[in-house]
Amino acid sequence: MARYIVRRLLTMLLTMILVSMLVFAIVEIAPGNVARNILGAYATPEQEASMSRQLGLTRPVSIRYISWLFGSDWQAKGEIGLPMAQIISEQGLVKNAREWWAVAPNGEHLQWTVEEGKLYKLVLLADGNTEKILDESSWKAGEDGDEYFWGVDTANRAAKWVKGSKDIEYRLDYSGWVESTGAPVEYIPLSKGLIRGDAGVSLRYQAPVSEVIGRRILNSFILAALAIVVSIPTAVILGLIAGLNEGKLIDRIISIGGLITAGSPDFATGILLIMVFAIWLKVLPGAAVFTSADALWKNPNLLVLPVLTASLVEIGYVLRITRSSVVEVMNSPYVRTAILKGLTYRQVVTRHVLRNAMMAPITVIMLHVNWFIGGLVVVESVFGYPGLGSFILNAALFKDVYSIEAGAMVLILLAVGTQLIADLIYSLVNPRIRYS
Repeated sequence: MARYIVRRLLTMLLTMILVSMLVFAIVEIAPGNVARNILGAYATPEQEASMSRQLGLTRPVSIRYISWLFGSDWQAKGEIGLPMAQIISEQGLVKNAREWWAVAPNGEHLQWTVEEGKLYKLVLLADGNTEKILDESSWKAGEDGDEYFWGVDTANRAAKWVKGSKDIEYRLDYSGWVESTGAPVEYIPLSKGLIRGDAGVSLRYQAPVSEVIGRRILNSFILAALAIVVSIPTAVILGLIAGLNEGKLIDRIISIGGLITAGSPDFATGILLIMVFAIWLKVLPGAAVFTSADALWKNPNLLVLPVLTASLVEIGYVLRITRSSVVEVMNSPYVRTAILKGLTYRQVVTRHVLRNAMMAPITVIMLHVNWFIGGLVVVESVFGYPGLGSFILNAALFKDVYSIEAGAMVLILLAVGTQLIADLIYSLVNPRIRYS
């Protein structure tokens, strides 16, 4: 068993790497312009080109993938000649603000900026402020005769300035988009990489992906967990009742009900429930509007309709699978043999039918755990629920590659992990199953 688990974990790792490469390639060739999405529909070609450079989108896709996976601070160190350090602090209303600095041999944390063609060094002081020092002596002579300098700018990027450059940079400020000349000609957005727990900065939300997606995963987990608690026991019990009463009236009623719920699209079920409970009866909210971080705990009613919508489809599907499995087991030779040997009906059901009939439902249930987390995008969209599914959808529409990658990694981890759990449950339910 231990060898099997290790082998599956290695397979999981390989699968995640292949999926990440595939998703990165799909996002790269997909239509859309993230620079235009950020700047707006009326952005000029010059503004788009500047924003693409700042985001590092002009770098080769293979280099960007490696940077996302293993980080880019080591690449920046090779260009700047100094190690990089990330400092987390609070800046005004922003908690956990992340700033990158170059670390000088004397321990000073440094950033640079170019103003009116002159290079300035920003030294981080003990009180959190910075001291600006003219640093014209740091320009280096290039092979083409131009003077250049690699350093860390004030926007968490390694940047290459060329002395006398007329390049224009467009930066979002509190007053709007600000244009400045003498901008760097090359950028390396700094990050530690997914391997070290840094999935990059979301291009849509302008915040670390790990922080943004963490809240969405928690919201989806709460919704999925409640839906599983409601739907799975209900579906299994109803499936057992229907399977044990094959052909009877109760079997037909349960089967038809399950067929209706399984065949109804999520959005249609959700809209119907909104019309009945929110508009006509006015007993439940029709939208899951989060006004605060603890909105779910203050108003649990926000979850009732989303959970019910997700549960109804799952109940119908698992119910029918369970019923079919129970009917098949009840008609098997070893069950008939047990009955002929004189075992009571209860003994036959509890000792032989239940364990063997649950093999197929366990497979379906574990497959649907992954769907519950990431596939609830329709339910989340209908009710405006801020979960992982809607997060990935919005990231795909915005072409937010780092958010898409992080979401894909979460889903593939769930998909492979739940199958490993399912295999372990198989060995517990049926002792004849062994893995090596």
